[in-house]
Amino acid sequence: MNDATAFPPLPDHLSIDARSPHHVAEVFKHDVGIRLNDKERGDVEEYCISEGWIKVPAGKTLDRKGKPLLIKLKGKVEAFYR
Repeated sequence: MNDATAFPPLPDHLSIDARSPHHVAEVFKHDVGIRLNDKERGDVEEYCISEGWIKVPAGKTLDRKGKPLLIKLKGKVEAFYR
């Protein structure tokens, strides 16, 4: 009855946008959490651990394609499985 699920390794750069070259569908089969400067964020669209940034929506502002306008926040980034 060993039900240990092997999680795929979290990449250094990950995006939730399926059209992005940094999108890894296998990772999104599990619940992923992101911490920026030791505070957990639930609105992260993209992150890069080595460069130390995340991208989050800028309020309700949309770009001309109807997608949320993103801003980049810098700091210590940690990705983990919940």
